[in-house]
Amino acid sequence: MKNMQKKLYYTSGVLCLLLVCFISIYAIVEVKNQNNEYNALFNRHMKIFSPEVPATANFAGEVVPMELYYVREAFDREIMASTFMHSSSIMMFKRANRWFPVIEPILKKNGIPDDFKFLALAESNLVNVVSPAGAEGYWQFIKATGMKYGLEINDNVDERYNMEKATQAACDYFKDAYKDFNSWTLVAASYNRGIDGVDRALENQNVSNYYDLYLNEEPSRYVFRIIAIKEVYNHPVRYGFYLRQRDFYPQLNCRSIVVDSSIVNLPAFAKQMSINYRILRELNPWIKNYSLPNKSKKTYIFQFPKEGALNFETLMKKVPSGETFFHDTLKFNEVH
Repeated sequence: MKNMQKKLYYTSGVLCLLLVCFISIYAIVEVKNQNNEYNALFNRHMKIFSPEVPATANFAGEVVPMELYYVREAFDREIMASTFMHSSSIMMFKRANRWFPVIEPILKKNGIPDDFKFLALAESNLVNVVSPAGAEGYWQFIKATGMKYGLEINDNVDERYNMEKATQAACDYFKDAYKDFNSWTLVAASYNRGIDGVDRALENQNVSNYYDLYLNEEPSRYVFRIIAIKEVYNHPVRYGFYLRQRDFYPQLNCRSIVVDSSIVNLPAFAKQMSINYRILRELNPWIKNYSLPNKSKKTYIFQFPKEGALNFETLMKKVPSGETFFHDTLKFNEVH
């Protein structure tokens, strides 16, 4: 009897072990099959291509020497960055639709090539940001340079955050730099490295052209980044960006109010103008505090929304209808 029980226990144990082994083998095979199916789906659907580098390029009418391998490769790197930094590039298109109509006439009035609007994109992507070095605003002025070019910067006002005034200050810088370099490409490079920094590099290396300069990582990429942004912006579909007209941020519909006295309480001032402090700051980001002391009776221009200017759908009524892609005539039915 005991022997039979032992045999029964032994047989049961063997059967259990076999069952466990079978289940384990089945699980391993199943996981392997799932992995194979997953990898097959990944390989089928994951397609990444290297964008074609343009055969020719220019900045402000000055030719980029694409025949030089290191120039081509530097440009290639920035084309890749602009193409595959999807969210950043899409925001570039959206914001440019709002702000380029403000920037372009100021550049034109000052005799600055239109390509310099892409420098603002390279600097801030047209949003008021603060860099680790303390540069601020759309055009990323440090405080000393901003004040040198006429911007008011203090605890209550920071005109680096005023698109019109900051763009004018940038134009004044560009004109000063062009007197020194007589090259718009070097002017753009100096916006990153400084006029003195570029002058020293040109003198030390005994060259006169930006593309002949050996520079540190950031200034060596800077001009190529601007030109790549220009290329992608001008040919979005070529680089895989398909946007409808209604995807872009519309221009704001505002009215100007001139103020030449102190404002003790800006939230109360906003309420008096039938808006709130949040909207006041959105439309006038150069305000830095809750009051505006103005002992010198300086003139400030505030922007206030016209009727319907805060409503997205109202703003979009001014946008052309249809599904035509920005800068291209490609239609949806041509994509598939």
